[in-house]
Amino acid sequence: MEIGMDQIKALRDETGVAVMQCKKALEEAGGDMEKARMALRKKSGEIAAKKSERTLGSGVVAAYIHGNGSVGAMVELGCETDFVAKNEEFKKLAYDIAMHVAALRPKYLTQADITDEEKAKAKDFFVEEVEKTMAGKPEAIKEKALLGKLEVYFKEMVLVDQPFVKNGDMTIGDLVKGAVQKFGENTEIVRFSRFAVGK
Repeated sequence: MEIGMDQIKALRDETGVAVMQCKKALEEAGGDMEKARMALRKKSGEIAAKKSERTLGSGVVAAYIHGNGSVGAMVELGCETDFVAKNEEFKKLAYDIAMHVAALRPKYLTQADITDEEKAKAKDFFVEEVEKTMAGKPEAIKEKALLGKLEVYFKEMVLVDQPFVKNGDMTIGDLVKGAVQKFGENTEIVRFSRFAVGK
């Protein structure tokens, strides 16, 4: 199947990935844009894993203040070089993540940041609920239900697991992995803070 420049350009504009990678993804997907997007996401995860050991030597801090001034967020987005840190698209990515933090109030950066105490509290809360709603069911089913509830509960609180506020089809983690592919450098959210008046 012949892949047209319009398709390649549309995929490039949407993802920011190099033209040749977009062309290859479209060829492998037989011209199917959705399959090509999925292939590029998969590839970005592989690239991010390879580059994750590289040292972050630079980055940018971005701030977002909501229109009424009552909510704001700051994000430090790290990368390897000043060259990438000064790139306008990299700065926009940091800004978009800050806007996401202001909107969705994540509590943790990654699952690893959740304390054992917090996990125990959540488990105690959901054990009671599972016991009430699944009385008489086998323990294995109750345990599976409990694990499912805990997973959903904590995914809503972990920044990298949250669906991106501007595009619910991808998580913040997917967005950062895409940046690794786009900029060719290890990219990570180093830290974030959210501020709200009166809280």
